[in-house]
Amino acid sequence: MFRAVSLAVLTTVVLAAGATAGCAGTRTQQSAPAHPAAVAQPSPTQQFNDTDVQFLQQMIVHHQQALMMSRMAAATAPDADVKQLAVEIEQEQTPEIEQMSAWLQQWGKPVPSMGPGMALPSMSPPMGRGMMPSMGPMPDMGRMQNMTGEQFDRMFLQMMIAHHEGAVAMAKAEIAGGANPAVKQLAAKIQASQTAQIEQMRQMLGAIPSPTS
Repeated sequence: MFRAVSLAVLTTVVLAAGATAGCAGTRTQQSAPAHPAAVAQPSPTQQFNDTDVQFLQQMIVHHQQALMMSRMAAATAPDADVKQLAVEIEQEQTPEIEQMSAWLQQWGKPVPSMGPGMALPSMSPPMGRGMMPSMGPMPDMGRMQNMTGEQFDRMFLQMMIAHHEGAVAMAKAEIAGGANPAVKQLAAKIQASQTAQIEQMRQMLGAIPSPTS
């Protein structure tokens, strides 16, 4: 009798110990993934250089100029294709401005802003390899405002072609001298898109009848 009771007690102790070890093992297994999950993944915006910053700051202002011109064309241009192009430019460049502004904010860098009638901000001097080309003067919006009909369409296309060529040059400089992969990818996108739009606008410009003398 005494031996049976002892065996029963011993069995209970062994089972309890095993259950405790099992719980401990379960806790260990559950907490193990917490360590790798706590390691922060590298952000694509952590690595950048002065060329990246200058490209973003200049391209934001450059895009803002294009939006001003595009909105005027969308409201004024008589040609449906010119109107459509103006709408597409605004739809494409508005989210790009938002993305570029977000990157600058993450880096603690100033985000430029240019309202109607404001002069272009002065930019820092070039920085060697991949130096950012000058944006050039502000498009003469007053001349466009005083034009109508085919004369307006012609002026808009001529000004936007020159404006796009400036953006392409800036994008090439970023690709050559930038350090941030995401910014360089955006620069490549801008280069491809605006190069195609330049060709499209040249074809549209050629289809507009020459002004009579």
